[in-house]
Amino acid sequence: MPVTFLLYLKIHLSLWSLGANWNYSLCVLQIIIITVYLGTGPAPVHGVLFLLFIGLEFLRIAGAWRISGLTQSNRQLEDEQKQLNDTFRVVRSERHDFLKHISALHFMLEHDEIREAKMYLNDLVDGYEETNLSIRGERGSAAGILHDMYRKGRKVGIEMIYDLDMPLSTLPLSDKDLVTLLGNLLSNSLEACEEFQKHKGKQAEISLQFYKRSGLYMLICKNDSLEIPPHIVDKLYASYGHTTKTGTHEGLGTMMIDDVVKKHGGYLDFIHKNETFMVKIKFPAVH
Repeated sequence: MPVTFLLYLKIHLSLWSLGANWNYSLCVLQIIIITVYLGTGPAPVHGVLFLLFIGLEFLRIAGAWRISGLTQSNRQLEDEQKQLNDTFRVVRSERHDFLKHISALHFMLEHDEIREAKMYLNDLVDGYEETNLSIRGERGSAAGILHDMYRKGRKVGIEMIYDLDMPLSTLPLSDKDLVTLLGNLLSNSLEACEEFQKHKGKQAEISLQFYKRSGLYMLICKNDSLEIPPHIVDKLYASYGHTTKTGTHEGLGTMMIDDVVKKHGGYLDFIHKNETFMVKIKFPAVH
């Protein structure tokens, strides 16, 4: 029995995701089993009771994993829906105001306000460029996550560069896997860049490249980063529970990226050098 509790303490999972009722019910059953176990002398039934106790514990763990996964998927879908709604709202508002902008420019040019017209046009182009970089040729899921991350980066002063030879939606991934991959890659980069700006006092940069070469899709995400301890870098994508962030982060993002890459027969490599962190992912160009 003590071995079971030692294993229980080492599980990186909140078993309370099962809910209080299920946990209390399983605990009551296990207490009954322990009571019967201690109340009888050595007998073959002890083996059955031990296996029953272990079985209930594995049932608790499996149920918690399942519910935790469903909760995370639901949260991801809610985030994706919000991103899509935000992107649609931006595109709709830009389309709605387009004629108003043309009228304003026409008025300035008619009154020879050339300098003012140039400044107005530059601001207008910058706004349209932000949206165009995110949604050009992309499926809704990819457009939503790209636009959301671009907006978040620019909001905190991070230089965001999308160098995409083709839409990221070209990747042979489901919408769910594509959002998981892009969302975690860019979220990790944003957090690293915010820390970099905070400690270095200078602007950080994120670049996302995507192109196809020799039958392979190449996805490269590069960002400025503070120094990362070697013992964390060595195991960052190799196993669960390693993270460069402070606080209570569990390293789930890197694990989810690695899971998606392996699921689709891809290859992941990364390097940290001279305050730059780069992740290079290759997918075979097959559907």
